[in-house]
Amino acid sequence: MVPDEEIIATFGPSEECTIMKLVPEHYEKGLAAYLHHYKILHSMCPHPFDGIKELLIYLQGKSVKLAMVTGKGKYSTDISLQYFNIGTFFEIVETGSVNGPRKTEGIQFVLNNWPGIQKDEIVYVGDAVSDIEASRKAGVPVIAAAWAETAEPDQLKQNAPDRIFYSVTDFSRWVYSVV
Repeated sequence: MVPDEEIIATFGPSEECTIMKLVPEHYEKGLAAYLHHYKILHSMCPHPFDGIKELLIYLQGKSVKLAMVTGKGKYSTDISLQYFNIGTFFEIVETGSVNGPRKTEGIQFVLNNWPGIQKDEIVYVGDAVSDIEASRKAGVPVIAAAWAETAEPDQLKQNAPDRIFYSVTDFSRWVYSVV
C-alpha cells in the first residue's frame, strides 16, 4: 500500500505519470484499474459546473475557437469529454503526459496550430497555480477559475492572474461582455 503523502506528492502530472512513478512495474494494470474506476465513479460528478455548457454553446455560436489544455491524461480526458458530451466544442485537446507536466507545451501547441492568432488573443482558464505559471511561461493571459471546491482562491490570487472569478455566473457575465 502506498501512503497518502506519497500519492499527494505526485499530484500535478497526469495520472499516467503518477501511476508510472508509484508502481512502474504494474503500470499497465494500474492504469487499466484507474480508468475502470474513473469511468464507473464519473457519475459522482454528473455534469460540468452549472453554466459551463451554456457558455461553450454561446462561444461556439460566436465562432470563438476553443481548445483544451489539461494536465489530465488522454484516456481520462476522453472519458470526461464523452461523459459530459462536450468534446465537440474543442478544436484541439492537449493532455498531460506520462513523462510529466506539459501545460506550457500544450498551450504553445495550440498557438502553433492556430496561425494568425496572437498570444494576446488567447486566454487560458485554469483553477490551479500551475495553470497561472504555465500561461505566464507561454506568454498568454490567464483567468483563475476559483469556483471549484478544490480551488485555492487565496493562492490563485497571490499568483496574480489577469482576472479571477469566484463563480461561473460572474465569469460568464464577463465573457458575454467581451465576446
